[in-house]
Amino acid sequence: MESLPATVDTSTRTILPPGFRFRFDKFLDSPDKDLFVYLSSQQNISDYEALRLYNDFTYSLRDKLNYSREVTWEGLGTLVKDDIGEIHFESTIANPLFLQPVPAEKVVRANAKHMLLVGDRERSNSEMSDWFAEEPIHGNRLWWVVALLGGIAAALVIMFHFSSHGWNVGSTANDQLIEIKK
Repeated sequence: MESLPATVDTSTRTILPPGFRFRFDKFLDSPDKDLFVYLSSQQNISDYEALRLYNDFTYSLRDKLNYSREVTWEGLGTLVKDDIGEIHFESTIANPLFLQPVPAEKVVRANAKHMLLVGDRERSNSEMSDWFAEEPIHGNRLWWVVALLGGIAAALVIMFHFSSHGWNVGSTANDQLIEIKK
């Protein structure tokens, strides 16, 4: 038996209750020794007799599943064997009243004060709103003047170069001759 945690269904805005389901594992079919101790103490029989009764029950249950593919277990549910041989359990036990879905409506309160964790300090939401509303402090606002002057100077140097060497692509090349001594 496995327990399933509660889940949130956002489409219907409900919180579904936790549940339980039986899981059958075809590779792990031997129960724990504590089951036989429990059966022997409940039935007032020996452990060996409890083991034998358990094996008889499981073999008869397996035979019924192989023959009819569906076995109803009174008070619990139905065991169904599908086409690939997997066994599934469909419970007939409904959730008790305290395990029913509950509505989950989101509550939004305007201007409600709450604490936020910012870095390693706790601050209130109004404190953070004030911090974000402050005008940012800028350093030097004249950086664009320096960038503009640098751009004008670079353009003047390029224009001087082209005017003295000609306005063609060859004026950008290296026109030095290298002599190789033999």
